[in-house]
Amino acid sequence: MITLFGFGPAFGLPDPSPFVMKTEVQLKMAGLSYTWQRGGPNAAPKGKIPFIDDNGLIVADSTFIRAHLESAYRVDLDSGLLTFERALAWAMERMLEDHLYFAMLHARWLDGANFAKGPAHFFDGAPEGAAQAGRERVRAALNGHGIGRHSEAEIAELAGRSLDTLSDFLGDKPYLMGERACGADATMFAMLAGILTPFFETRLRDIAHGHQNLVAYNERMMQRYYPEFERRAA
Repeated sequence: MITLFGFGPAFGLPDPSPFVMKTEVQLKMAGLSYTWQRGGPNAAPKGKIPFIDDNGLIVADSTFIRAHLESAYRVDLDSGLLTFERALAWAMERMLEDHLYFAMLHARWLDGANFAKGPAHFFDGAPEGAAQAGRERVRAALNGHGIGRHSEAEIAELAGRSLDTLSDFLGDKPYLMGERACGADATMFAMLAGILTPFFETRLRDIAHGHQNLVAYNERMMQRYYPEFERRAA
């Protein structure tokens, strides 16, 4: 039996981590049975969530989890895609995970009001000063990434270009690559859900709301993969 370790519902989302949501959706796409268990970075082999326990085999990082699931269970989440479409799907995932995600992280952690209502509660019960120390670690990570060196307006401009690109590429298709959802749809949905949640006030959310096809896509994916959560949130 596969056990998926995540944070649990928060911020108006099935999980505050888009990487946990990505993995859970890919498990559902693959039709694999799994159980969910709460876990934290301190228990994770790479210090980050998600990770899975597959009958005693621990696999960390959402990308490596997908590779393991496809290999071990002989599933192909990109079934039906041509070689160039698989390449495009990979490129889209990299834009989402290595760029847009960090803009979202900046909006959650470095905006004072958003931090206070959201990530600060990760440290509830921790020693005094732990929340601020955690925030400074994120600030340093964003600075090291590079996006943290920009102004808020510049970050919004860059993230806006990524959202524009997603909208243009999606067009009027139901899913990223056409009529069927592929592995990259799990990533795209997870990132969009994190940006569009009404829990946070962000410039990114405003930009995303300007693309009706992205809003409709997010709603469609939520209804398909988290129908109970979608009804509860309505």
